[in-house]
Amino acid sequence: MGLGFGVDPGLTVSVVAVAFGGVAFGTCSGLVPGLHANNFAVLLAATAPSIPLDPLLLGVAMLTAGVVHTFLDIVPALTLGVPDAAMAIAALPGHRLVLAGRGREALRLSAVGSALAVAIALPLALPITWLMVRGYPTIRTHLTLVLAAVVCLLVLTESSPRAALGGLFAFGLAAALGWATLDVQPAAPLAAGSMLTPLLTGLFGAPILLDAMGGDGVPPQADATLTMPRRDLGVTAGAGSLAGALVGYLPGVSAAIASVIALPALPNRDPDRGFIVATSGANTANTVFALFALIALGTPRTGVLVAMDNTGVPLRVPALLTAVIIGAAAGFLLVVSVGDRYLLTVGNMEYTTVSAVVLVFLAGLSWLFTGWFGVGVFAVAAIVGLLPPRFGTRRVHLMGVLIGPLML
Repeated sequence: MGLGFGVDPGLTVSVVAVAFGGVAFGTCSGLVPGLHANNFAVLLAATAPSIPLDPLLLGVAMLTAGVVHTFLDIVPALTLGVPDAAMAIAALPGHRLVLAGRGREALRLSAVGSALAVAIALPLALPITWLMVRGYPTIRTHLTLVLAAVVCLLVLTESSPRAALGGLFAFGLAAALGWATLDVQPAAPLAAGSMLTPLLTGLFGAPILLDAMGGDGVPPQADATLTMPRRDLGVTAGAGSLAGALVGYLPGVSAAIASVIALPALPNRDPDRGFIVATSGANTANTVFALFALIALGTPRTGVLVAMDNTGVPLRVPALLTAVIIGAAAGFLLVVSVGDRYLLTVGNMEYTTVSAVVLVFLAGLSWLFTGWFGVGVFAVAAIVGLLPPRFGTRRVHLMGVLIGPLML
């Protein structure tokens, strides 16, 4: 039997072959900072009429690329934007591990977290989808209240009153920026993106690079041994998978938000490692749950699935799950094989120059996908993104750029 289309070994072979093409796309997007599999998916969707490929195979390529990207995006995230050691307390969890010489371990924690989360998500997808189909109408009716509760939970779990106020302020600014710009459709050289490109790279990418300008970059890294207890690793990956269900069904909620909500219920012996495992797991498991959300509810939750929906990809579950499995296996192997070299290569470069080049590249992406208007939005978003560390608050509040407009 073929993969969801009867007895057709030839088409089954085609699905596997095209999936490996998707691996190549996902590898490119995952290793290039600021670029996302969504951009490739939108490009493929825009050119689909001229591509002599079955829509199902096109969808397989898109989905595989998206899964591989969720594994590999940890590599530039850990390597770029590493601050000076004196700023470690305000750094992201992954950067703190890199500063401690544990970057190779962090890469493997992320890969294991993502792989375990997919393995957990696959059998859970059907029962959770069954529950969500019955509960989604209520959630949709009270979406503003649900999102408001998420925002309150994020604020109330901050470490101090000052951090809580800073988080609320950052959320408000990001929400205002999203409300003012998300629906704008400026002229651009490539119609393969949206205002999310300058907004998200500006809020989350540029500020980290700017703060790291005076740093020494990636220090020498120690061995890759996992020091997180196996039980904690498994439980945290499971929580990340369940958090991925929240991301897959609740609009505006990111993997980082879901992980922040989930982590207090887990063993808290090592919050930095736990955050990496949970966030990576949520990010990858989200692909599985979002696929089932599209099938059951007709609501695409990721850019890749939006592109698939617009292209008219038939939702044949066995074929698409094959794409997920191939993408997960390839992503795991690529993180382990490519990540160490990436860390070593960037570590041997002059870090201020690297950060400046990546900043220019992000601004260039904004121009390419959203024109000069997008470059302006990128600059404003970068200023807003610099604020959370100054208040000692988490950057996750900047997801107000999506949550705020949804609430309104």
